[in-house]
Amino acid sequence: MRRLIKKYKSVIRFVILFLGTYMVLGILYSVYLNASENSTYFPDFITNLVAKQSAAVLDGFGYNSVLRKDSLGQGVLLTINNIYTVNVVEGCNSVSVIILFISFIIAFAEKFKKTLLFLFAGGVLIYIVNIIRIAILTAALYKYPRYEDILHSVVFPGIIYSMVFILWVIWIWLLKPNTYK
Repeated sequence: MRRLIKKYKSVIRFVILFLGTYMVLGILYSVYLNASENSTYFPDFITNLVAKQSAAVLDGFGYNSVLRKDSLGQGVLLTINNIYTVNVVEGCNSVSVIILFISFIIAFAEKFKKTLLFLFAGGVLIYIVNIIRIAILTAALYKYPRYEDILHSVVFPGIIYSMVFILWVIWIWLLKPNTYK
């Protein structure tokens, strides 16, 4: 048994760090969401901010976007020209995707400063791409509502998860730069 543990030490380390980080950050995020239930920001501060920033991007591209509280209490309705387009809910705020990203990077952590800088840069990039993604999705659904299923279920999740995958590949490349040259 010891021989197996020694042989697969790096794999075991990765799994423990990844799952441990994911669980700790997931629990912290759950605590944040529970604490946000009585917040003045609806449905929570981060989701509210993402909705506002996505609307600002749309406004910057000449759309007349308006935010309204969802009457069912699930999220923030983002409309264009008073036509319902998307409902920005907690799952749209990119936090769970950033938690996944962070867990992988920590599982392959190297030097503290290098890891921290990459975590910060990657987290900010994912957040920004998510805001742009929501704005583009909103405009696309406004113009092409009949493609809602494929746009919302395939194309736009693919954008955010592809971004995370590319960042993971870059991180691995940065860890072993001589291997790929």
